Amino acid sequence: MERVTISLDEGLLEQFDAYIGRKGYENRSEAIRDLVRRRLEEDRAEEGRGGHAVGCLSYVYNHHQRELGRRLTEAQHARHDLMLSTLHVHLDHENCLEVVVLQGDTPSVRQFAEATIAETGVRHGHLHLVAAEVVRGQHSHGPGQGHSHAHDHVHFKPKS
Repeated sequence: MERVTISLDEGLLEQFDAYIGRKGYENRSEAIRDLVRRRLEEDRAEEGRGGHAVGCLSYVYNHHQRELGRRLTEAQHARHDLMLSTLHVHLDHENCLEVVVLQGDTPSVRQFAEATIAETGVRHGHLHLVAAEVVRGQHSHGPGQGHSHAHDHVHFKPKS
């Protein structure tokens, strides 16, 4: 790991130290690394250089909104290639929270998320994307691991 030195005016440093205290960072370096990663990720997305990504889409919606539950489910089925998992939580008599874990090419993941958030009755939608490198390979399980065979697999290795 390389060391770098930065200069900040006193007021900015005070605000930054308060920020890292509120967020629970143990030191400035950890906070700066996270901020740099986030900004690089935003830059990749803005430039359309996202490649593949894994993402977490979360949103709250009113399940009494006409046909909204059905439309959301149909949209997920239509893009089942992006879906890894869905968590559905009943918050009260009207509102549900859904968390959808997605993977795929960044434009498709982003388009699905934006279309979902734009549905009438969906509120508090947010997509958290992490650029990922697709690693394809094969490995085998030996006799001591319950079964013995080789199989293909795909990993989505987070970038940076």
